[in-house]
Amino acid sequence: MILFDRIPMPVAVCGPPGTIMLANAAMAAECDTTPGRLKGQDLLGLFRPQDQAQLYRIAEALRLRRRSRYPVSVTWNSPDGSAREGELTVDTVSDTAGGTPDLLVMLRVMETRPPAPAGDASATASATESRILALLAAGATTAQAAHDTGLTTDGVNYHLRRLSQRWGAANRTELVARAYASGVLAPGVWPPRVVGA
Repeated sequence: MILFDRIPMPVAVCGPPGTIMLANAAMAAECDTTPGRLKGQDLLGLFRPQDQAQLYRIAEALRLRRRSRYPVSVTWNSPDGSAREGELTVDTVSDTAGGTPDLLVMLRVMETRPPAPAGDASATASATESRILALLAAGATTAQAAHDTGLTTDGVNYHLRRLSQRWGAANRTELVARAYASGVLAPGVWPPRVVGA
């Protein structure tokens, strides 16, 4: 039991209809509760399947007593209210002679970052940040951007980190894409330039 709670991946053991019998702390955290409060809850009430056909395939496999892993794409709301996506992997964990086996369910969380809403203050960039984004869009390296802006490479990285946190961007490519989408960089011009510059 102690080992089950130390698994960093969200995991639960469910009865055949999807009733949670046991859940680890990571699974409870995804539902903003404790493992004990998940017991008896319907797994599909917490995680919404994106394709009902995936559930039918699992039900048919259980009926025919097939042993395999089955993925189910799901969505749910995180504790902060944002929509999340992931994949439940369902596997049988018991093999009773006359009954339907229990299920081991593992949740793989997809990293999703919602785009900044239009007109949101977080979608803006300072003049220095905008200039760095234009240079990156043109293919400049960190060293080239530092030289052209009069900053150090650490200074450029500092601005990029701040932008990444503010915009929820995973990498520089996403930063540049968001700069175009939010109107910081002018579309359809080469070399890339800041709007209004």
